[in-house]
Amino acid sequence: MIFADKLIQLRKKNGWSQEELAEQMDVTRQSVSKWEGAQSIPDYEKMIRLSNLLGVSIDYLLKDEIEEEEFLISAKEESSLRRVSMEEANTFLSIKSATSKPTAYATFLCILSPICLFLGAAASEMPEYHFSEQMAVGIGMTVLLILVATAVTIFISNSNKAASFDFLEKEVFETEYGVSGMVKERKEQYKNTHTKNNTVGSCLCILSLIPLFAGTIINDDNTLFLTAMLSVTLVIAGIGVTFFVRSGVIWSSFEQLLQENDYSREKKKKQPIVNAISGIYWLVATAIYLAYSFITEDWGYSWIVWPVAGVLFPAVIGIIHLFNTK
Repeated sequence: MIFADKLIQLRKKNGWSQEELAEQMDVTRQSVSKWEGAQSIPDYEKMIRLSNLLGVSIDYLLKDEIEEEEFLISAKEESSLRRVSMEEANTFLSIKSATSKPTAYATFLCILSPICLFLGAAASEMPEYHFSEQMAVGIGMTVLLILVATAVTIFISNSNKAASFDFLEKEVFETEYGVSGMVKERKEQYKNTHTKNNTVGSCLCILSLIPLFAGTIINDDNTLFLTAMLSVTLVIAGIGVTFFVRSGVIWSSFEQLLQENDYSREKKKKQPIVNAISGIYWLVATAIYLAYSFITEDWGYSWIVWPVAGVLFPAVIGIIHLFNTK
């Protein structure tokens, strides 16, 4: 995006006409019109004034390749910002690298947790197994709760290890000399591994549907067999997700220190609203899942609430960001 387009966008974002911007810049409306028409650009002094007025960096205004707004921080704000040292950055990266594997395994346990319940429910429908529905639900729910409790314990333990660095995700901060360069270098070194893990994870998630389709083709009348194939699908998909999670934890640690993408300064200002709505969304999804499951006692199919909620969640977040932008 060229300077002229950025200027038009920022002027309209602030609700100013060309005359109002010209008045604040002590120039004529024709000068502003020429800037926005790409017929000329301000001199260096006016560019500095324009940068301060619009609250964005000069680099953002002048460099066409910079598409995302780089906001200025006032001297008062900058002096109050927490500074991250090289030692703190290295400690944070080490903690995230060490906890990435347990976090991935805990996620895997959550995905596996309903399998016993599914198999038990399917077996209870087949008289030859002499397996009552009450026993199936009892054993299945017990296993589910044990696996989820184990996963939650791991999540909490990992969260506590990095608790002192929570501000990196939520607050705007500054880094000491050399920190950004070090993080960028390590991010670049990890880039190929990150790409490989995402590729493997994607392939496994796609291929995980094969057992389910195969089961339908081989014997779609045997409920227990189909449920077993569904379980295999969950196992393969769970393995794929571990690649996403482990790589994602490490990659996001780089982005947090560099304040990029989801951790940019602008998005951090909007994060409280997003977090509040996200929390409400998942509480509602959980309430729907539990209410439907207990009322219908159809635990074998009520799990569909979660993939549906997962698919709709990005749309909800997109709508939130759309309203925030407006």
